[in-house]
Amino acid sequence: MRHGKKFNHLGRKTAHRKSMLANMACSLIEHKRINTTVAKAKALKQFVEPLVTKSKEDTTHNRRIVFSKLRNKYAVAELFRDVAPKVGDRPGGYTRIIKLGNRLGDNADMAMIELVDYNELYNAGKPAKKKSTRRGRSKKPSAAPVAPATETTSSEEE
Repeated sequence: MRHGKKFNHLGRKTAHRKSMLANMACSLIEHKRINTTVAKAKALKQFVEPLVTKSKEDTTHNRRIVFSKLRNKYAVAELFRDVAPKVGDRPGGYTRIIKLGNRLGDNADMAMIELVDYNELYNAGKPAKKKSTRRGRSKKPSAAPVAPATETTSSEEE
C-alpha cells in the first residue's frame, strides 16, 4: 500500500528522477525560466523551493546541502550569489508555473516555470514599492509641518 506517499514518480526510477530534477533545477537557476510539462514543473517546484530557502542563509553547511541536491557548483554559486539576495525578503513561493497549452507532438500539457522575482511583466508594480520608500524618506523633512497639524487638532478639541 502507498498510504501517505504523494510524490509524483514521473514514470522514472529513483536515480533517473533525481538526476532529471537536479538538471532541471540547474537550468532554472541559470536561465531563470524553462519550458517543460506541467507534471515536471510541479515536481520541480517541490524540489527547488527548499533549496532557495536554504540559500537565503549563506553558510558552508547550507552550500553543501544544496550542492548534494544540485550536483553543479556553478548553479550553487549562482543560487547563493544572485538568486538568494533577490528573494531574501520573500517568505516562500519563489517559483511560478504558467500553463502554455498542449505540445504539438504528443498533446502533453506544457508549462513555463520561472523564478518569481525575475519576470519583468509581473513585477511591473515592484518599482512602485521602491518609490513608496523614497516617499517615506521625503516625509522626514515634512515631519516638522505635521507637528503644527497636531496642534491644530488639539486646538479643535478645546
